[in-house]
Amino acid sequence: MRSRATRSSRNCRLVKSHRGSWHKRQGPCCFFSRTVLFPLLVLFTSFLTAQTANGQQPDREIYLQQLIDEARKEKLADEREWHLLLHYRKRLFGGYESEQDDPGFFLSTEGKTNPAAELESTLAQFFSTELVGRSQQPAQCAFVARYHWLREQLGFDATRLPPLACDRFDHWYKDFEVHSITLIFPSAFLNNPASMFGHTLFRVDQKGQTEQTRILAYTINYAADVPPDAGIAYPLRGIFGGYRGYFSTIPYYLKVQEYRDIENRDIWEYRLNLTETQLRRFLMHAWELGNAYFDYFFFKENCSYHLLALLDYADPTLHLTDEFVIWTVPADTVRLIVSKPGLVSDIVYRPSRSNVIRRKRESLPAAGRALAHRITQDLGELTSPAFTQLDLSQQAFLLDLASDYLRYRIDTTDAPPSELKERNRAVLTARSQLRIPSQEFTVLPFAKQPELGHKTSRASVGGGWRNNDTFEEVTVRAGYHDLLDPEVGYTPDAQIEMASITARHYNRADHTRLERATLLNLLSLAPIDAVFHAPSWKVNIGMQTIRHNGCQFCSNGLVNGGIGGAMESRLLKREVLFAFAEAEANYSPAYQERHRVGGGATVGMLADITDRWKLMATGTYFKYPLGEKSDDIRWFIGSRYTVAQDWSLKLEYNHRDHDNDVLFSVQAFF
Repeated sequence: MRSRATRSSRNCRLVKSHRGSWHKRQGPCCFFSRTVLFPLLVLFTSFLTAQTANGQQPDREIYLQQLIDEARKEKLADEREWHLLLHYRKRLFGGYESEQDDPGFFLSTEGKTNPAAELESTLAQFFSTELVGRSQQPAQCAFVARYHWLREQLGFDATRLPPLACDRFDHWYKDFEVHSITLIFPSAFLNNPASMFGHTLFRVDQKGQTEQTRILAYTINYAADVPPDAGIAYPLRGIFGGYRGYFSTIPYYLKVQEYRDIENRDIWEYRLNLTETQLRRFLMHAWELGNAYFDYFFFKENCSYHLLALLDYADPTLHLTDEFVIWTVPADTVRLIVSKPGLVSDIVYRPSRSNVIRRKRESLPAAGRALAHRITQDLGELTSPAFTQLDLSQQAFLLDLASDYLRYRIDTTDAPPSELKERNRAVLTARSQLRIPSQEFTVLPFAKQPELGHKTSRASVGGGWRNNDTFEEVTVRAGYHDLLDPEVGYTPDAQIEMASITARHYNRADHTRLERATLLNLLSLAPIDAVFHAPSWKVNIGMQTIRHNGCQFCSNGLVNGGIGGAMESRLLKREVLFAFAEAEANYSPAYQERHRVGGGATVGMLADITDRWKLMATGTYFKYPLGEKSDDIRWFIGSRYTVAQDWSLKLEYNHRDHDNDVLFSVQAFF
């Protein structure tokens, strides 16, 4: 006899109909289950779920409060590492403010100015899977460096604050296969305002890479997001923070192509000694900074400054960003990093393509240089006796040089003619037929690495004679380098002076005045030869004291610009001869109509007498047909002797319109 339970269960069993479908046979017990037991079961389950949720919610809040209490007790919001992660700086009148400008970087509405509020909001957000930041990830993944640091400090209980899987970060980090970090410094490039002072970025070197394969690595770069049509607004917006700056990851070979091959900038690479822990901290914070932007300031919060913040977090003992309060110059950041004991392990030089060509041409006699150039112009030279009678190694060298130049022309011309490509193809074909390897050729830099150069700010004290009166003067210049400054570590034949002020006291007249002020003084001398034909140019905006129309001490505002050419000679050691066609506008109460506008020309010579002694001489004539109609003849002779890396002596003579000035000064760079 079947039991009652068995009979009841059979009342609700599934049976197969004659059509093959499944349905329930509904007996009395099935009806009871459906109408009474099932609703009771639902109510019971809901009750249990609610009780569980109510139990979890208080536990989460309790644990969050425990973490906050512990953070307050340990004063974690005052810790240097927390301030580094959030980029807090002390404000002038107390308190803190973050240099980060993206609201999405902060998890508290007060986060930009309140480190404690940001820390507590961050802890609360770690319990949530809400998507935050520009990358739209949970806080544990968007701000992975914060999470790991707070977990280390507070010892998170994984059962009460479960860690989330951060697949995007894990894949990103794994793809780097980081072995070391290298600081990259492309030298100054005057034809681009953003690169006048050089640039810095980091390369992430992978395990197993060689010097030849490192060009395939990725970089971490910080730069302003500038629209292609920025035009004249670019320098103004760049100076006053009108652009946003973003971190990006770019293949190194693209940066090498941009800097070395197109802009003709030497590249210096500084391998850094970072531990495995420091490397991970570096990349974790770099990942976080991909979630935000900074307002880009050309002179302060620029490419170098915010990169230093990554190293500061990797090794908080470095205190790199603390060294830069008013302005940040890339060369100074390199100098600072090299000065840290044991931080730099190796230095590598990557010459620009133009400097490779120049050094190869220098190694040839005059006849060899001429033959190499003729090959680039006329492929018939490949069958001339002058070429065919050379031994194979000489032929190979000339063909390599010719191809270097042709590829340089192809890459630096906006619309390279197909003829250049055909010539290069023919040269490469001839080179392949020689079937011998190219000789190793060492390219020596024209400018040594930047850390060997003088510092970028300068102060000078001097005295002299002017128009039967003696004087003393003091000059302070914010930056950067002029043609008579010690040239080691700087782009040869280039001048960038900014924010220079000179105060002078005349003894007989017992008169103290602002003698000169320079807002901007740029000058680029590009020696022309058979291969390179870049123009030289100059821009000068400032104020000076003149003697004119009976006025002994009149301020004269000036705007000057010119275009010209230069050539190099080796009569003594090295000389650069140059000439400019110029235009100039002056404004001064000394002029009859308070202004004059005209044009003229300057010729001059810049000469290296010895490694420490440099000489410069110029002569200028100007004719002013607008405003006060007058003319002007000027002479300048200057000589500089380098005493030490940051000390030099300078003697100069200026003549202008019956105004003679002789000055001797001692200059210190800082």
